[in-house]
Amino acid sequence: WNVLLSFSGFVALIQLLFLPFFPESPPYLLLQKGDKAGCLKAMKQVWGEGNYHTDFDDMMKEKTVTKGTKIMNVLEVLKEPSVYPQLSTMLLLLLSLQLCGLSAVDLQESIIPYVSLGVAISELISIILCSSIIDRFGRRILLWGGYLLMALILVLLETSLLLSDQFLWMRYCSVILIFLFIIAYGIGP
Repeated sequence: WNVLLSFSGFVALIQLLFLPFFPESPPYLLLQKGDKAGCLKAMKQVWGEGNYHTDFDDMMKEKTVTKGTKIMNVLEVLKEPSVYPQLSTMLLLLLSLQLCGLSAVDLQESIIPYVSLGVAISELISIILCSSIIDRFGRRILLWGGYLLMALILVLLETSLLLSDQFLWMRYCSVILIFLFIIAYGIGP
């Protein structure tokens, strides 16, 4: 476990060392910094040699559309009343994840590493599924479907937790439901 946990720190260190050698994002350079030459140079570095005038023109159109829009920092966003419904939804979701009892499943110590591995695999599956179906269905359907699926899984999880004292195999059902919950969360919200 020590090696496994330190591996992510090692990868982060490598990324930190190589980060200065990568160009800035072309849209960032054009839209935020107003650097047209830097944007074109970054496009050539990121995408290779080619004709990027169509992409550049699209970014210029976006810049003219967002010209009067003020970029807000985190504190300004939190003070903006128009984002309160979204913030309260996210806060409610995060609080419900903390209080839903997912971490209270009683497991044998010998299977905990497998559960940790299963959680990581579930997150990977949800990333792959979401990135492949979001363009087909759209965010709204994925959000609604994800929340509905999460609610159903939580009902089943509660049932399996209540029955886990009577049937020992229900603990394994609880673990599978946790994996499914993570996948539904990753695909939807």
